[in-house]
Order: sequence, then C-alpha cells, then structure tokens
Amino acid sequence: MNIVSAHNLHKYYNSLHAVDGIDFEIKQGECFGFLGPNGAGKTTAMSIIYCFVPPTSGDVTVFDTSGDVTVFDMNVTESPGEIKARLGVMPQEDNLDFELSVLENLIVYARYFNIMKNRSVDLARTLLDFVELSDKADVNIRSLSGGMKRKLMLARALINDPELLILDEPTTGLDPHSRRTVWNKLDHLKQQNTTLILTTHYMEEAEQLCDRVAIMDAGKIITINTPAELMHIHNGNLEDVYLKLTGKSLEKQKEVISK
Repeated sequence: MNIVSAHNLHKYYNSLHAVDGIDFEIKQGECFGFLGPNGAGKTTAMSIIYCFVPPTSGDVTVFDTSGDVTVFDMNVTESPGEIKARLGVMPQEDNLDFELSVLENLIVYARYFNIMKNRSVDLARTLLDFVELSDKADVNIRSLSGGMKRKLMLARALINDPELLILDEPTTGLDPHSRRTVWNKLDHLKQQNTTLILTTHYMEEAEQLCDRVAIMDAGKIITINTPAELMHIHNGNLEDVYLKLTGKSLEKQKEVISK
C-alpha cells in the first residue's frame, strides 16, 4: 500500500521552479530517501508532503490527476489538519523552546495533538528513555550538546506516535557515535512499520537506512531505485552514483549544511 503518492508535482517560488513535475510513490513501512545537492528541491518536496507549503500548479486532487499529492489517501491541500495529526516532522533546524527543560519541551509539544498532560508526562519520559536522554529530563535546553538536541528533536517528532516520520538531515553535525545511535533508533521504528522519509548528504546513512532513494537535481527526479540496484547499475558505491548523476561535490554540500 502506498502511503504517499505524488504526480506531476510543481512548486514555484516566484521565478524559481523548485520542484519541476516530479512523480513518486512511497510505500507503507519503507524508508524513502531524497538525495541531491542544495537547491535540488528535496526539502520543498517534503514540505509539501507535511502540508507546510502548498503545491503550485494543477488541480490538487486524489491519485493520478495532474498536480496530485496524497498522504494517507487524503489530499494535502484539502485535509492538512488530518494529515498533520498522523505524521511527525524532524526539521533540519533546531526549533526547541530554550526557555523550557527537556521534559517540558515534549509536554508542551504534546498539546498540539490534544494529548492530556497526565498522559503526555508518561509518554515524554518513555520517549526520553528511547532516545537515551532520561538523565537530562530536567535540564534546560541550553545545556544540551548538539547531538542531544537532535535526539530530543527525534523524540518530539514521535510524541503523537506517527504513522509517517519525515526527517530533514536528521544527523547533520553529529559525531559518528551519535549518528549510529540515531540510525539504530530509526531502524527500530522502521521495524515497527513506521514509514520514514528523509533527506541526507551522508551516503552511508542512505545506504544504511533507505529501501529506495530518489536522486534529485534542479527540481527534477533523475532516478528512483534501491541503493543496492543503483550501486550495481553504476558500478560503484552510492556516493559514486550521486556524483555521476548530479555532477555536484558532496563534500561542499556537507560543508554548507553543517554551517
């Protein structure tokens, strides 16, 4: 079963054609990755999925109509509230409340999903245990390391037990140990049949987590396939494939993202 379907999707920002007529489907329980250089349209495509920005062109209706984007068989322009209630988002930029403690950040966020406080406290503590931050529950956000903040962002994205989890550069800036920890948590979620959509500039991360990847450039999808099949077709690792298809330096992309 497809949990997300997009057909002939376009998005303009004034004269910039950020997403240029792309088609993709994401299956329930898989991890789907958007790969590509900065400005390729990855984040815009994901932002449309989680109803943060609307698509531009065509009638946005269910299934195969031009311009159609559906999530959970609901249209992103017609049912944004219902869709948002069933998904979690871990953005690239940390937007935690620095006036609150770690635990309070989760409790306050739970209110957006009408989760009562007595339940949200227990849920928040369970999630802090899941991301290995239980000992930081009462610490102010300002005292956390960058890696701890990313883990807390993941916990926050899970507060409503989402069926679909969207992750924009989830491990940017993390040390290798913290990155592996996040990978293990995401793999656990995938085993629980949570659908994952992510962008990343770490090709090892895409190889480790993704069932399929869409490689994008200049608003278009160049190819969609499994990492293993892409590496077989192009006779190299996923980074070799990325460089061959986009012609862009991966290291420069990582430098820009980490600043």
